[in-house]
Amino acid sequence: MSGFTRVRAALGSPTGAAVLLAVAVVARLAWTLFTKNGMNLVDLRVYVDGSAALLSGDLYGYTTAEYTPDFPLPFTYPPFAALVFFPLHYLPFDFVGIAWQLLTVAALFAVVSMAFDLLLGEADADEVAKRRATVLVWTALGVWTEPVRTTLDYGQVNVFLVLGAIFAVRSSRWWLSGFLVGFVAGIKLTPAIIGLYFLARRRWATVITSAVVFGATVGVSYLVVGGQAREYFGKLLGDASRIGPVGSVWNQSLRGALSRIVGHDVESGPVWIGAVLVVAVLAVFAWRALDPTDRLGTLLVVAFLGLLVSPISWSHHWVWTMPLLIWLLHGPYREVLAARVLAWYWAVNIALGVPWLLGYFQDSAWVIPRPWPLAWLGAVDVYGTIALYVLMIYLGAKIKKPIDRSSEPAQDPVPSDHPRSGSTG
Repeated sequence: MSGFTRVRAALGSPTGAAVLLAVAVVARLAWTLFTKNGMNLVDLRVYVDGSAALLSGDLYGYTTAEYTPDFPLPFTYPPFAALVFFPLHYLPFDFVGIAWQLLTVAALFAVVSMAFDLLLGEADADEVAKRRATVLVWTALGVWTEPVRTTLDYGQVNVFLVLGAIFAVRSSRWWLSGFLVGFVAGIKLTPAIIGLYFLARRRWATVITSAVVFGATVGVSYLVVGGQAREYFGKLLGDASRIGPVGSVWNQSLRGALSRIVGHDVESGPVWIGAVLVVAVLAVFAWRALDPTDRLGTLLVVAFLGLLVSPISWSHHWVWTMPLLIWLLHGPYREVLAARVLAWYWAVNIALGVPWLLGYFQDSAWVIPRPWPLAWLGAVDVYGTIALYVLMIYLGAKIKKPIDRSSEPAQDPVPSDHPRSGSTG
């Protein structure tokens, strides 16, 4: 037995895979604790210290520039997020930082596990050990992908938001799905687009519940911190420039990519609107091309549409690439060469961190014009998303029934709020 075969066999067992994940976590914590900037966790500091500004009534006047002198970081989230994070400022920051990192890895494990459940169904008794080992290995590798790596570097909330969305889709309970979508949208507005998934699935009770819960987060914000809530929803909402430099290569949204290519901020003008319409049409056709039982695939269509149309989608927002790779490599088209090629495209992209690497070639994140090779290369995530939609559309038309679906589940149980369930929810 060769060394490679022995390693592969070891990682195929839950014990060996758990050791790999433990090594990844220890290495990540060592990086955090013993490198010069490891404990900067700049976004987590904004969550913690910014929420404390509720006490002075100046939440949206708060900035911190200790670790980012070129860009003082403001609190850019809805006021409900500050209420959620508020208790953290009573704890020592080092404790919060380490706990946040460990919880982020735990959330990534849950995301990977649920992605496999959505794709292949829950593992039967004979497959439990193999599935657990696979999830552990994917999590260990995922820790070092650029979106997750930078999420950990900044102390970001992205993995938790993806977990809330994927948990909502996995659940057949309308009230739980609706609560999760509404709650995470109350913390950060962009996950609200996941509501389109339930709308297209005609899960009406979930849609209504998510809207009510989101409305409740707004209502609670007005009730507890009225003036600061009015400032956010009445003045600051939609101001992308406050979030950061739109033209930076780290912004992988359509607006960011187009702005770099044309040399100025396209804002919400005709160029951006036209591009949004194109990708929205592609997303609709991609959704329709997928098998109705493919919940992970259809969720990815919606999630990546949200990343494209958002004014700013930092590279660390693209943690959805982990479920995407699972879909490409373990999903209905896993034997198709085009799907494998696209999987390699995304794997190389997030392993190297192409936007992160290109960041070394921009003199300033605030300067939009740049040499055309850098401008066009800086749209790597946009290209990958469009390629994903085209792949789904093409294979859906060419292969009426996706190949080798024997390991996939039959139609998943009808949610209680679906018209065919016979229940009013």
